[in-house]
Amino acid sequence: MDVTVTPLPGLGTQQDFTTRSGHRIGVITYRDGRFELIVSGHEDPDKVAASVALTTEETSALANLLGAPQLVAQLTEQQREVAGITTWQLGVAPGSPYDGRELGETEMRTRTSTSIVAVVRGGTAHPSPRPDFRFAAGDLVVVVGTAAGLRAAAEILERG
Repeated sequence: MDVTVTPLPGLGTQQDFTTRSGHRIGVITYRDGRFELIVSGHEDPDKVAASVALTTEETSALANLLGAPQLVAQLTEQQREVAGITTWQLGVAPGSPYDGRELGETEMRTRTSTSIVAVVRGGTAHPSPRPDFRFAAGDLVVVVGTAAGLRAAAEILERG
C-alpha cells in the first residue's frame, strides 16, 4: 500500500492512501497537534467528501482499533527501503533525563533533524505524538532520520 505524505506549509502534513474502490483516506496532522480524518469520494479523489476532527485521545483510540502496532512495523519497514533514511527504535530508560518530561522539551527535530513518528508504551502505539506527549521509562520511541541524526537522538534520550 502506497501512503502519500504531503507537506502542508504552515499547517502540518497530510498522509493518505487510495482504497481499491477509489476513495482516498487520510489524516491531516496539524502543527498545533490537532488531527483530522479525511475521506474523498471516488469520483474526485482531490475533493474531501467527509472530515472528522479528532482529539489526541480519539486519534489514539482509532489507531489502536486499526492496529497501530502493525502500522508502526509497516512504517519501519517502508523507511528501511528509502536510501539515506533509517528508522530506529530507541528506549527511554529509567533515569533518562526525559523520563516524565514532554517530547517538545527534547527539541529533537531542531537538534537532530529526526522525527519521532510513534511511541509504543505497554504494547500500545501512540502514532504522531504531540509535543505535549509525556515520556515514561520503558517507552519505545520510533525515530526516523539519517544515521547521524539517529545517533544524536539516542544521545539526547540517554543523556539530555
